[in-house]
Amino acid sequence: MLDTLSGIVRRVRQGFAGKKYWRSFGLFFALIGPGIITSNVDNDAGGITTYSLAGAEYGLGLLWTLIPITAALIIIQEMCARMGVVSGKGLSDLIRERFGARITFYLMIVLFLTNLGNTISEFAGVAASLEIFGISRTLSVPFSAAFVWWLVVKGNYKSVEKVFLFACVFYLSYIVSGFMGKPDWNAVGSSFLKPAIQLDKGFLTMAVGVIGTTIAPWMQFYLQSSVVDKGLKAEDYQYTRMDVIFGSIMVNVVAFFIILLCAITLFQNGVKIESARDAAQALAPLAGEYCSWLFAFGLLNASLFAASILPISTSYTICEAFGWESSLNCKFLEAPQFYGLYSLMVFLGAGIILLPDMPLIGIMFYSQVINGAILPVILVFMLLLVNDRRIMGKYVNGLAMNILSWLTVAVLTILTLAMIIFMLI
Repeated sequence: MLDTLSGIVRRVRQGFAGKKYWRSFGLFFALIGPGIITSNVDNDAGGITTYSLAGAEYGLGLLWTLIPITAALIIIQEMCARMGVVSGKGLSDLIRERFGARITFYLMIVLFLTNLGNTISEFAGVAASLEIFGISRTLSVPFSAAFVWWLVVKGNYKSVEKVFLFACVFYLSYIVSGFMGKPDWNAVGSSFLKPAIQLDKGFLTMAVGVIGTTIAPWMQFYLQSSVVDKGLKAEDYQYTRMDVIFGSIMVNVVAFFIILLCAITLFQNGVKIESARDAAQALAPLAGEYCSWLFAFGLLNASLFAASILPISTSYTICEAFGWESSLNCKFLEAPQFYGLYSLMVFLGAGIILLPDMPLIGIMFYSQVINGAILPVILVFMLLLVNDRRIMGKYVNGLAMNILSWLTVAVLTILTLAMIIFMLI
């Protein structure tokens, strides 16, 4: 990874000379999108809830985990993007070709149910954020579902990507609200220099939840599929890689400020919360009303953003797995299975939110924990594929990348097993 980063810096320096710089600069902005969008969607309603709970319950204790998580996210997303530009196929398509239809079928069932739980959590975030502003969920959820459905079904890849990139800008609200909390930066620095580790069920479950919401299984499928749908090729790889690295850093900067803000306000004042909505409301007397509104607005933006992306990811994944047409550049009648699955996910996810007595907090939090639990399985498939020379040719992993990748899988597997053991004790 260090070689990758140093190579990018070297090319940027070389590009500063005359027209070559401006050409490289223009190409980068023309080709970015999949990496930044995929990473930022990961800060969705479930993710914001998980980060809020992490800060409110453990203070600054989990901030240090964002450093290895960022490195792991860059490694994983880079492999996905590389497979996309080289093979021209989505991840589920490659899994079916390499491992067969039976394994792919069961994997698709698990991913559909997990992504449905995640989609439900997004509409729960929409409802929770707008209820803070006095808008009932009976109005906000149906309207939001209709909006995200119209946006995708009536648009194409370019128009949808522009809207999603614009939505990424609004994550800055969390950075602004973090500074409004007036943190003690010495304490923040100390939390990184002296990382806290607690070997108990609660801490391990929260750690896996943070990992699961930052490196979610659906991300790998969406990133690779969107790279293919955008039409990126192997010659565009250097720009795609920069897109992935920038997005991976950006998403964890936002996560840092969410955990930080909840730690220096809610944790220090002993305020207990169950959701991101509780966090937004509790911030008003502690950090100011404007800080509370910014937090709530960020939750709304993130929820709408992810309520669009997660169903798209599910449609990409399942349609590719079974060889059906899957592209945002197709019309509804040209890809009925793709848009049919998208519509099912959107309206089923929104409809469940309107049912009375639904355990929304449990759905939002444990969907992230499930993400963390099944992630190692997806990563094993990815590593076997990215090292297959029949698929990747000269673009297979090098020795250093394989060591880092398998180490990441091992750590995630150990964390997941530890969490399950503590939950059964």
